[in-house]
Amino acid sequence: MRALALLISLLFALPALAEDVGAPLTQLETGDQTRGWEAVGRLDLGQGSFCTGTLIAADLVLTAAHCLFDRRTGAMIDARDMEFRAGWRNGRAEAYRKVSRAMAHPSYRYGGPQGMKRSSFDLALVKLAQPIRLPQLRPFALSDAAPYSGEQVGVLSYAKGRSEAPSLQKACAVIARENATVIMSCSVDYGASGAPVFSFADGTPRIVSIVSAKAELGKEPVSIGSLVAGVADLRQEIEARDTPRGAQEIRAGGAKFVRPN
Repeated sequence: MRALALLISLLFALPALAEDVGAPLTQLETGDQTRGWEAVGRLDLGQGSFCTGTLIAADLVLTAAHCLFDRRTGAMIDARDMEFRAGWRNGRAEAYRKVSRAMAHPSYRYGGPQGMKRSSFDLALVKLAQPIRLPQLRPFALSDAAPYSGEQVGVLSYAKGRSEAPSLQKACAVIARENATVIMSCSVDYGASGAPVFSFADGTPRIVSIVSAKAELGKEPVSIGSLVAGVADLRQEIEARDTPRGAQEIRAGGAKFVRPN
């Protein structure tokens, strides 16, 4: 009943939002257009497939968990077959990095039910083999505040038919929030999975969600995003696994302790 009520309310809300909020996708093909967005890149996954990813630290890329799985077999793609191309544009990248580790959020289930539930916790972190430390590649921060219904957000993505340069949609709308997911009017397509959804609430772009799927609401195309609240736990987990064997680092109040396993 709750899902039905949500669907009905969304169907009534969508036409008004589509009229009031929305900007076309703009492909960023020049250096001037991409300035400030270079930390978003294309995550190549082998065999011609790709997703969008974003630097959130010098050696960490945020993307969607389902990107890490082979659609044909359901198995995780070998991290050694992945490459992050930061600021990829017209055959060149600001930086190229191989991947040493990739990890999906522990609560994500690739073989789970379709729809909104599958997009819950559709988050992954990719650890780069070498950090990217270039002045023009500043990692994006995550927002502590989940987006609210009606909030304007923006999306930067690569996708089918526009895989050689990023496309920016400066204004689309959050239609509703449901548990760990949001429904948005943002325009996405295959390859946009993992694309950052930005809030500009304080004038600075901060990531509030990442693109998980495209869908339809009535006859209108919408996108489904996973909220980034679960990234902190995922980040701790991937960093803990990189701790030297035989020791576990625990940080508290600025001090670092080492506890034998």
